[in-house]
Amino acid sequence: MTSRSALNRTLLTLAGLALLGGGLLVLFAGLDLYRRHELIPPAGWPLTDPDDVLLASSDRARWSGQGWWWWPAVIAVLGLAALLALWWLLAQLSRRRPGELPVGGTSPQQGVELRDRALSDAIATEAGALPGVKRAAVRITGRPAHPRTHITLTLTPDRAPDATLGALCEGPLSTARRSTGRPDMPTDIRLKVAHHKPRRVE
Repeated sequence: MTSRSALNRTLLTLAGLALLGGGLLVLFAGLDLYRRHELIPPAGWPLTDPDDVLLASSDRARWSGQGWWWWPAVIAVLGLAALLALWWLLAQLSRRRPGELPVGGTSPQQGVELRDRALSDAIATEAGALPGVKRAAVRITGRPAHPRTHITLTLTPDRAPDATLGALCEGPLSTARRSTGRPDMPTDIRLKVAHHKPRRVE
């Protein structure tokens, strides 16, 4: 799971719990479930009766007496929260991955489309089979018209990086560019060397 996915799931969980709690409070009070089932809510519990309001007259008077700055500050905080929620929603709608790529350079209406995840998996499988490559991770970002490939290779300690880089360009990358009809598709390659255990000499 990526950090973005973890953050999204955390925010969705917190928002869901808050909405669920508020909805249950309104439901219990509106249906008068406390009295019907002889439940005793904790002291100071809000909305325990169908006639209850969220802010009583005394509470409104008390908060209004805080000064002229109180309500503008509350409105500013609520407005900021609404803007942050809108920004987060727009960030989810904006895709950082192309989704589908036309194969052979044809338009999506006339040609065959290839999922970016399928293409990245194919490149990773082919790159992982190269000599001296221990692990291969591939990620495709950008728009369908301008995709970008990010490749991370973990090499064995006895493999020369230049030989692996040449084999990667002539093999998996060449196949991917030829199949998508994009000979100039930009690619970022990151090479790492796997740690090996020190040998023990007796």
